[in-house]
Amino acid sequence: MTKYLLAAWLGIAPLLSVAQPNSDVNALLVLLEQFKHVQGSFSQRQFAQDKTLLAESSGEFRVLRPSYFAWEVLSPDEQLIIVDPDFIWHYDRDLETVTRRPVTGEAEMVPLKILGGDADKLQEQFHIARQNEDAFVLTPRSEGVGFKQLTLYVDQARLGGMEIEDNLGQFVEITFTDLNVGVDLSSTDFAFTPPPGADLFYYDQ
Repeated sequence: MTKYLLAAWLGIAPLLSVAQPNSDVNALLVLLEQFKHVQGSFSQRQFAQDKTLLAESSGEFRVLRPSYFAWEVLSPDEQLIIVDPDFIWHYDRDLETVTRRPVTGEAEMVPLKILGGDADKLQEQFHIARQNEDAFVLTPRSEGVGFKQLTLYVDQARLGGMEIEDNLGQFVEITFTDLNVGVDLSSTDFAFTPPPGADLFYYDQ
């Protein structure tokens, strides 16, 4: 199940040019600005439609806005996703496989990349509505994004987490802890070199 969760972060969806100049969007973008450099820990739980717990995982993440992020699962298995301006890398340590896909103008704004992605693309791909003081609901403007709705919990003091309803009617809850918003990150912190002996799968699109 953990591998299914990570696979959903690598989809492709069309980009729609829809301007959304409203106070809810502006409020979210202002709050996200405080997380230009951030790293921390996460815990993730996946539930079926009937709320049955299907899987749990935990690990670490880091973000350098606007073009870099890393998501590393440490338990129960070990996997790593790194995105830089050119490529999306997915390293499965258990299977010893590395997948590389190019980042294009049509790359999906996958859940973690909402934190580290470009503000213009965020507005183009999602309808954004403020649910309450620290919750924003993002609904994709097109099909094929990989989820139906995402609720992001963020305020002036913390980045709380996300709740995601996927296209299968299942739910994912992500909680962020141990945040460091003053960490000094650079592009070199997101450099990835495939380890010797790993099976490589490189895709052009």
